[in-house]
Amino acid sequence: MTWKGKDMDTSKRNLYCNLAALCLLAVVLYLFDQYGTEYQIRILNNMAVFITLAVSYNLVNGMCGLLHLGPNAFITIGAYTSALLTMSPMEKQMSFIIEPLIWPFSVLQAPFFVSLIAGGVMATIFAFIISFPVFRVRGDYLAIVTLGFGEVIRVLCNALQGVTNGPLGLKGLQPYTNLWWSWGIAVFTIIVITKLVNSSYGRAMKAIREDEIAAKAMGVDPFRHLMLAFLVSAFFCGVAGGLMAHLITTISPTLFTFFLTFNLLIIIVVGGLGSTTGAVIGAALFAWGGEALRVVESPMNFGAFTIPGIPGMRMVLFSVILMVVIIFARRGIMGRNEFSWNWLFTKLGLNAK
Repeated sequence: MTWKGKDMDTSKRNLYCNLAALCLLAVVLYLFDQYGTEYQIRILNNMAVFITLAVSYNLVNGMCGLLHLGPNAFITIGAYTSALLTMSPMEKQMSFIIEPLIWPFSVLQAPFFVSLIAGGVMATIFAFIISFPVFRVRGDYLAIVTLGFGEVIRVLCNALQGVTNGPLGLKGLQPYTNLWWSWGIAVFTIIVITKLVNSSYGRAMKAIREDEIAAKAMGVDPFRHLMLAFLVSAFFCGVAGGLMAHLITTISPTLFTFFLTFNLLIIIVVGGLGSTTGAVIGAALFAWGGEALRVVESPMNFGAFTIPGIPGMRMVLFSVILMVVIIFARRGIMGRNEFSWNWLFTKLGLNAK
């Protein structure tokens, strides 16, 4: 068999494996949707939303090597935009009791999918506006600028009564986010980001991460490629914000503090900066592990011994686990490696010689 024939067979096999994995995921989601408890479904929804956020956030921080600390701003914009569009005019009139909602949001109402796209587009518009001052600096200064933007958006959400309802927030949103929406968008995000990273644009982003001056000397335009990554990341953060809003059904400025960005930073560092697979693993472990550790906050009986529940012990153990991972896997669980079917079949000894 020629090398060309082997490559075609490998591509076909990988395609079939991808389709089989998607079918398996659909079966698992169907079983949980039909027979799972509300608690289990909530964890799975949280996991999918964090996967979308982590994969898109990793595009800027991991693939491009920029210390971007403002994803909470784009999540906020997406959440409020999506929430305002799905609420009916009557619901808006009842919610905005201190100051009426401004036009045209006061009369607009859109389906859930349209509101998600609108949230992503609105976040992308804001990302485009701030990208010009943001990419004039690098390193710690870029981190400070993006961190400041996140705080500005949060403060504006508190101050703009006629847009966000201020500190009161928005309540009574329809719980549109379900397993199919959350995981469908998570899978779509992974596919888009993976295709982008493996394209010529992705290779240019990695070149900028390694040595921006050398990449520029080879004809790569840093501003153009970094802006592309920034806008794509902002779009998916905005969409995830809409999913989060309709999962929690109540949003306020206190929900979108820097702590949300800090959690995302933990996820991509533990998973491996620059690895989409690592971002997925980190998000899944964060969403599931945070709930699994709640058992240590409840009283536990060991025969003659009883350990009382200690509030906050869950976060202590979580911090210890985080330190252990960072000490023994300094580049994260995956480093910059990615999962591939070729790797799996090689490990299983099933690759053709």
